[in-house]
Amino acid sequence: MPVAIAIDSVSKTYAGRRADQQVTALDSVSLDIHKGEFVCLLGPSGCGKSTLLGIVGGLLEASTGTVSVNGTAVRGPQPRQISFVFQESTLLPWYTVLENFRLALKLQGHTADWKDRAMNALSSVGMAQFAHHHPNQLSVGMKQRINVARGICLGTDILLMDEPFAALDEQTRMVLGEDLSVLLARTGKTIVFVTHSLSEAVFLADRIVVMTARPGRIKAEIAVPEAHPRSPDFMLADGFGRIRNELYATLRDEIRQTVDEMRQARDAGGR
Repeated sequence: MPVAIAIDSVSKTYAGRRADQQVTALDSVSLDIHKGEFVCLLGPSGCGKSTLLGIVGGLLEASTGTVSVNGTAVRGPQPRQISFVFQESTLLPWYTVLENFRLALKLQGHTADWKDRAMNALSSVGMAQFAHHHPNQLSVGMKQRINVARGICLGTDILLMDEPFAALDEQTRMVLGEDLSVLLARTGKTIVFVTHSLSEAVFLADRIVVMTARPGRIKAEIAVPEAHPRSPDFMLADGFGRIRNELYATLRDEIRQTVDEMRQARDAGGR
């Protein structure tokens, strides 16, 4: 498949607390993501996963290196090519669910068929009956289903998802993961998905990119040879457990390094 997202030697440095201090979040990350591929970014807290996602989506600027989408350099947000689903709900509280969809679709130029697109997307995640509800009438899980549906109905080829299920209970995460696998098989979108969950990564991804502790680099890439849509039975398969164990073994030292650094920072701050 052709390359949808090309990440070439991307680094990102932030100013530290002191004027003479800098923090390197990402260090020379290179990665090709192919059209229709589901890639999970997995790594310890603070390793730059969300930073990399923001650079791909044009929300952040790389300190060095380049990102291109479908052969064109990313120089800012590209709402006609890329849509986001974040951990926190981005539904505007003073609008109904349907009105939120209408606003997002109109901004992309979908004026004639916006309602059909919105209702089809809501139906695909079992939320059509809540189209005229306001966000404060919905549970966290319901709002995240709607956020996923909105990201998909926008019609972009690329969907960037930053821990969209992190605030949900395990059962709801599993159900939404199944829905997402079905939608991927149906739409063929390119998805980049940030998560901390090993099981979620194995269940969803075609390829898992494991990142090191800060500064974030790519430590390993692990393929998941299972077609979409995936059923819960996949979690019981020997291959699922084998890949999950491989991920843990790959990540263990990075997680330990992050924990040790946090402990040292806490102890230094208490002196």
